[in-house]
Amino acid sequence: MRDTIFISHATPEDNDFSIWIANRLQLLGYKVWLDKNGLLGGEKFWEEIDQLIRNKATKVLMVYSKNICQRDEYDNIIEGRLKDGISKEFSLSESVGKTNSLNDFIVLMNVDGAKYNLFIGADRLNQIPFYDNWADGFKQLEKKLRHDEVYKEDENITDFGNWYENQFILPNSVHEKKELYYTNWWSIDNLPKSFFVYHFDNKSQADIISKQWYDFPKKGASNNIFTFEKKDSFVVQREKDDIEIIPKRIYEIFISDIYNQNISDEFPNQRDCENYLKQLLSRIFHELMKKRGLDWYEMSSKKNAYFHNLKSLPTQKVKYQLKNFSKPKTKNLIGKYKSFGKWHFAITARPILFPVLCFNLKSHITFTSDGYKVWQKGTKVDTEKLHSHRRAKGKRMFNEEWRDIFLAFISSLKIDEVIKLPLSSNYNLIMNDFPIEYWANFGYKDPKDLKRESILNLEFNDNEEEHE
Repeated sequence: MRDTIFISHATPEDNDFSIWIANRLQLLGYKVWLDKNGLLGGEKFWEEIDQLIRNKATKVLMVYSKNICQRDEYDNIIEGRLKDGISKEFSLSESVGKTNSLNDFIVLMNVDGAKYNLFIGADRLNQIPFYDNWADGFKQLEKKLRHDEVYKEDENITDFGNWYENQFILPNSVHEKKELYYTNWWSIDNLPKSFFVYHFDNKSQADIISKQWYDFPKKGASNNIFTFEKKDSFVVQREKDDIEIIPKRIYEIFISDIYNQNISDEFPNQRDCENYLKQLLSRIFHELMKKRGLDWYEMSSKKNAYFHNLKSLPTQKVKYQLKNFSKPKTKNLIGKYKSFGKWHFAITARPILFPVLCFNLKSHITFTSDGYKVWQKGTKVDTEKLHSHRRAKGKRMFNEEWRDIFLAFISSLKIDEVIKLPLSSNYNLIMNDFPIEYWANFGYKDPKDLKRESILNLEFNDNEEEHE
């Protein structure tokens, strides 16, 4: 009896999606087969796969992504050349479907927007898009399965879900434990009591002043410039003579008034002042990174990702101190990555005003060939390649690893044992050595053994040096 949905996928690159789709289908009562041994990094049992596709499979759902193709020496996919395991499963499924007159026996689930003709015949198969939204793709798949009257149990089948829970969730369950947690909020504890908004007659005046004035952090919007430095006028340099420009209006904005929502409804109103302060803080963060010598690039989210290069961090690693450990630790922020070059730990930042004045930091991994410039495709950043390898590198790092490398990064920003930036002629911003932390009465055990890590990890050796 054909009662089983067979899921074919590239192991381990597409494990995450495959586990997700298998669980969703089983929750609806479908009988699903997913190579558990393959998920654990073991050898495929080809005889079992062969017999299942020949005799029990009612549908073969192929996780269709660029990962199903082989790659050349430069890590570019070779269209038309499938990986060995995928090729075997597809060839057998195609033959079984034709022999038994099984309509739409193979369904492709396009998870990353791969071309519709990655291999011969792919463009003639039913393809369901999952790349924009997994939930929307699943709705379309469920509709297809109902239409084709795919066998479904009366009761939900939870075998795969139980296996996954027993193998990977229960061993790492939450338990009572006194533990110090570090947030990704980097608090800004000291700012001047106010900043200034300079309103000029026109945008041209604001633009030329903004271009020539580099003394302290500042930002501009239309014909306004905002900064912590107090000035009555600005001098603009010209070829023959300099001119003095006096702002049309100068507004002093008290930060306490922003928090108390005590800002006038006139310009600049509450929303204006909050936005100006956020923009100013973003500029301050940029200047902190620039002062330390970090490189940066714009991500697809339009945020800058900042990372150390081989000049700003020649040793590629940094010492840092955990508050609940007596001895300092050392962590790499740059390391060798396969044969492609270097991996770099990177940070993006978003200023937050409420409930705490801070930078909300997000951790990333990026890659360079020379230790300085991120991978390019033509004249632009190769976001697709970066994303693929970011997942590969990141999956072998669990919470403790992310925490340590995050704390090491903050520590690496020190110059002469302090993280400092002048905001005005009479005020220096001093940042903390640590993000905001708190104690909790619960915790969990990070997975350490290879069996539990392998479901989320790609197996490769990048020869990193990391010292504890």
